[in-house]
Amino acid sequence: MFQLGCATRACVQNELLSGLTVALALVPEAVAFAFVAGVDPLVGLYAAFMVGLLASIFGGRPGMISGATGAMAVVMVALVAEHGVQYLFAAVILTGLLQIGAGILRLGKYIRMVPYPVMLGFVNGLAIVIFLAQLQHFQVPAEGGVKEWMSGQNLAIFAGLVFLTISIIHFLPKLTTAFPASLAAIITVTLIVILLDVNTNTVGDLASIKGGFPEFSIPSVPFNFETLAIIFPYSIILAAVGLIESLLTLSLIDDVTNTRGRSNRECVGQGIANTTTGFFGGMGGCAMIGQSMINVSSGGRQRLSGISAALFLLAFILFASSLIEIIPMAALVGVMFIVVLGTFEWSSLRIMGKIPRTDAFVLILVSGVTVATDLAVAVVVGVIVSALAFAWEHAKHINVKSYDDEKGSRIYELNGPLFFGSVKNFLELFNPENDPDDVIIEFQNSRVADHSAIEAIDNLAEKYIKAGKKLHLRHLSPECRELLKKAGDLVEVNVMEDPRYHVADDQLA
Repeated sequence: MFQLGCATRACVQNELLSGLTVALALVPEAVAFAFVAGVDPLVGLYAAFMVGLLASIFGGRPGMISGATGAMAVVMVALVAEHGVQYLFAAVILTGLLQIGAGILRLGKYIRMVPYPVMLGFVNGLAIVIFLAQLQHFQVPAEGGVKEWMSGQNLAIFAGLVFLTISIIHFLPKLTTAFPASLAAIITVTLIVILLDVNTNTVGDLASIKGGFPEFSIPSVPFNFETLAIIFPYSIILAAVGLIESLLTLSLIDDVTNTRGRSNRECVGQGIANTTTGFFGGMGGCAMIGQSMINVSSGGRQRLSGISAALFLLAFILFASSLIEIIPMAALVGVMFIVVLGTFEWSSLRIMGKIPRTDAFVLILVSGVTVATDLAVAVVVGVIVSALAFAWEHAKHINVKSYDDEKGSRIYELNGPLFFGSVKNFLELFNPENDPDDVIIEFQNSRVADHSAIEAIDNLAEKYIKAGKKLHLRHLSPECRELLKKAGDLVEVNVMEDPRYHVADDQLA
């Protein structure tokens, strides 16, 4: 079913070190997303472990990291608040089943329909979201339970440790690549804080991560249609958000590593992970672009890195919580700032004035919507706007060249696709009142694309019939002829055969 992908000791060592680096970065993220969803921190940590492990084993993209994510946590808030965490577990199980179904139905391939400007906007927007999420760590508790921005010495120490982390990650690879730079930075900064007794925020200030092994349990909810009616809408949204984020991250990692993942297998892998997680008290999750980029930049390319990251995280929960809780948050913030710099497509700023204005608008729009709402909404909005812009642009491309042949028939050579966006212009190209008795529309350079096109042809045919004239269609593609055949009596025209082109037989539709 899967291979770890390492044939040498050096590869295994590199994968394990990359996994350890990712596991350290997973801890605060999982805890933070658990708080967002309104559940116990261990619910987020168990999700990071279970989803990360199973998605790495069964998923379609070696080297990609999965776990609890903010995009899915935001969807869970209302469900947890209104019905409790047990309903969340049930929704996560159903989410996984829906994702497995999407993989079996091979729906993963439709990620190819996401235009490149949408991909750029997704990446840039996500980089901004990751950056903004780190700013909360520059705040400290104040009176009244609110938080205020650091100032003075506290700010200087925290910012200095962040800068030191970034510097180590940037410069260490220039000296050696034998050890992951992110892990080296985390260890170095932690030792400095401990040895110099520096007063700064640590992972333990977020919450305790100590816990036991996740236990199997069936969600304590009534098994009836009322429960299904409650969780189904949430599960649909969670499944869509999870798959969109996972498949877009898969495409990004494909580009970075110059390899190709398997989108439908990833759908199944994410589904298996979420279904299982729901039975073990986890909040579910999907691919994580930040942690995936940390893994790839640290040299993780195989399934072993994702598997080891999950197992290291479990070890932290079971045995090493006290050690992990002393890691300065500044070190992890520095790692995530490096992820932001590596994730943001800086080239998109340079090409903004060189690409079509519509593409530039979509890129900015998707980035903005990602920051303002969530990834799934941003991608859907971007795809819709891109599709409408494409339809509008191609609707203007339809035109005809008309002439009379030796038999006295009026020939209209149609150029451009006939679809919902171009039917109005299409109908304005003809003059039934003044045309001769026999009219032929030449489709050699055009095609009938949808039902709106069929209706337009039928409306045009009715106009010619009322004028006592006959309309023929010639050189239709096989797909167009099949569409007209299925339409049956909707279209009252003759489809002509031209022996020179070996197209359709004469038929009265």
